[in-house]
Amino acid sequence: MDLSPVIDGFSVVLEPTNLLFCLIGVLVGMLVGVLPGLGPAATIAILLPVTFELEPVTAIIMLAGIFYGAQYGGTITSVLLRLPGEASSVVTVFDGHALARQGKAGSALGIAAIGSFVGGTVSIVALSLLAPLVAGFALDFGPPEYTALALLGILLVATISGGGRLKAVIAACVGLLLATVGRDGFTGAERFTFENLSLADGLDFVPIAMGLFGLGEILYNLEERHRAAQAPARVADVWPSRADLRRSSGAIARGSVLGFALGILPGGGATLSSLAAYAVEKRRAKHPERFGQGAIEGVAAPETANNAAATSSFIPLLTLGIPANATMAVIFGALLIQGVSPGPQLVTQDPELFWGVINSMYVGNVLLLIMSIPLVGLFVKILRVRPTILAPITVLITLIGVYTVNNAVFDIVLVIVFGALGYLMKKLGFAPGPLVLAFVLGSLLEDNLRRSLIIFEGDTSGFVTRPISGTLLAVFVMVALLPPLQAAWRRRHTPRETTSR
Repeated sequence: MDLSPVIDGFSVVLEPTNLLFCLIGVLVGMLVGVLPGLGPAATIAILLPVTFELEPVTAIIMLAGIFYGAQYGGTITSVLLRLPGEASSVVTVFDGHALARQGKAGSALGIAAIGSFVGGTVSIVALSLLAPLVAGFALDFGPPEYTALALLGILLVATISGGGRLKAVIAACVGLLLATVGRDGFTGAERFTFENLSLADGLDFVPIAMGLFGLGEILYNLEERHRAAQAPARVADVWPSRADLRRSSGAIARGSVLGFALGILPGGGATLSSLAAYAVEKRRAKHPERFGQGAIEGVAAPETANNAAATSSFIPLLTLGIPANATMAVIFGALLIQGVSPGPQLVTQDPELFWGVINSMYVGNVLLLIMSIPLVGLFVKILRVRPTILAPITVLITLIGVYTVNNAVFDIVLVIVFGALGYLMKKLGFAPGPLVLAFVLGSLLEDNLRRSLIIFEGDTSGFVTRPISGTLLAVFVMVALLPPLQAAWRRRHTPRETTSR
């Protein structure tokens, strides 16, 4: 491998202008993540006019900084306010907020910052070394492979719920049903819109997540106000302890590898990576019941994975011209506006831009770590605000954030509706996480399943005969059969052990 283009890429990044815009991008990304409802895709779209006057490499460095900076920023509201502004932050809510209620918000945010840095850095190194090989593998993914990947992700939803599996499956089915609302992408027919034009384009993620996790939680807490209120424990230290670092080290390592691998797949991305990383840690834990109650690994794994995936998602964009997610699609548009055509020839035709953007991520991750750790002390002070003050502020932030996405009053109505649903789910013991995650994966599953059936002319055996989709489906079957097989094994051997005693 010729290292001269890589070295030239560092010289591009270290130019004062590019360094400044890298810092601006990371800082804006963190602020965007803190504000529920305003995600990196919307922010990058808003800032596109600003990039017109910038050099292409400078513009993309700034936009990339916004993307991976927002991944950590979304952690802050997930941990402190139980409000995931991004789908990739949903699973962080489970243990991150539980730690915050125990007075360990500093540790949760600190380990998230460390995991984000490690995951991003590992992913950048792998991206630099393995981009051509990985890009060739990702090119082999078609609709059947995406279908199998989405099925596996939805099955994993049932493993992350703090409640029973049956309730998790029911919630996931509701999420899949909600994903079908809107116009059929193949026939144009309207489904479950009830002749309401606001539903014609389907439901957005933001109103659903903000309603279920934000407003629903507030309504539930208001009902419980007559009980003895538990003030959040005092946050004494914003740095993770040695024990937390020791417990999280394996989760960070596994999350880095898993996030990188899933991030390169169009349709996988940060959301599926964080979900899979959390599920892996819960399955391999000696005491899985700790997850959902404040397990530090439940923060480290998904936060590491989603940052690794955010970085590796640049591989299909820059080397194949394939955006892996909505944010990459906006950055893809920014490249085209700048006269840059992403694809296999970009590495040779414009190496300064290619390696300049990749190497800027090294610098951006260092800046992110430098800024996030000292600011943790400022973020955790939110916990000391009285609930009577914090609740209306949270509601106001939620409603404003949701409205700013589409400037639609209907989205506020949706937040209220899903807030009521979230309250009822909380009362009945249903976790909202599986519903939201299944909703995110639902459109991916439906679109690619129907494309696959068209390709196979209705013959479902095609899913099994293709190597990658067949392997993913085999993993799906093993994951589905593992719990009942384990239960049958325990029922069969427990009496013998009792008798022998």
